[in-house]
Amino acid sequence: MSLSLFNLSGKRALITGSSQGIGLALAQGLAAAGASIVLNGRDAVKLDEAADLLRLDGLDVSTLPFDVTDHAAARAAVDGFEAESGAIDILINNAGMQHRAPLEDFPAEAFQRLMQTNIASVFNVAQPVARHMIARGAGKIVNIASVQSALARPGIAPYTATKGAVANLTKGMATDWAKYGLNCNAIAPGYFDTPLNAALVADAEFSAWLAKRTPAGRWGQLPELVGAAIFLSSAASSFVNGTTLYVDGGITASL
Repeated sequence: MSLSLFNLSGKRALITGSSQGIGLALAQGLAAAGASIVLNGRDAVKLDEAADLLRLDGLDVSTLPFDVTDHAAARAAVDGFEAESGAIDILINNAGMQHRAPLEDFPAEAFQRLMQTNIASVFNVAQPVARHMIARGAGKIVNIASVQSALARPGIAPYTATKGAVANLTKGMATDWAKYGLNCNAIAPGYFDTPLNAALVADAEFSAWLAKRTPAGRWGQLPELVGAAIFLSSAASSFVNGTTLYVDGGITASL
C-alpha cells in the first residue's frame, strides 16, 4: 500500500526545459516511476535527441516543442496536446536561465530575459494546464524554485528575485487551485552539478567554498532530486499544497 502511493503508472507528465540538466533527470525519474513523459523545449532537435535517449531505456516519451516565454504559444501547445493526445496529469515547470553580473552593471535586457524565462514561463504554462486539470478535478503542478528563493549571493540578484517569485507564485497557485483538487508545490534545489552551473563546478575555489558552506559537504547530484519530484507528483502528497521543498544538502538550515 505505502509504495503504491508513489506509483505514477497511467499518469502523463509535461516537463518544461527538459532536453538536459534537471529537466531531463526528472523526466527519467518520473518515467521510471511509471509516468508517460512529454519533453518540452524550444530546440526541437535537442528534444528529439533527449527523447531518443529515454526511449533506449524503453520509456514512454513524446515531445512538445514551444517557447515557454510566449503565453499564446504555450496555451496553443497545451490545448492542442490535450485535444489530440489526452490529459496532462503532472506539470513540472523547470525551464530557467542564469545571468551573472554585479547588480549595478546588470544589463536591462538580461534582467527582462530572466523575468520571462524564470517566472513568466511558470504562469504561461501553468495557467492553460491548470484549466484542464480544474475541469477534471485533479492535477499536480511542481515548480522548480531554488535555494535562491530564500538566500542571495553576489552577482545574481535578478535570478534571486525570480526564484523568490516562483516560491510565492506557488503559494498563490495552491491558494486558488487547491479547492479544485490540484496540488501545487515547488522543489528548491541547492547547488547541483548541472549545465547551468558548469562554470561554478569548474571553479575549484567556489567548489571548495561550497563544500564548507553545505552541511553535506558537496555538490548535489541530479538523481537526488528525483525522489522529491516523485513525491510531489504522486498520491503520496495528496494533502501537501503551497509548500517549497528544499533539496539542498542543508545549506538553508545552516549559517
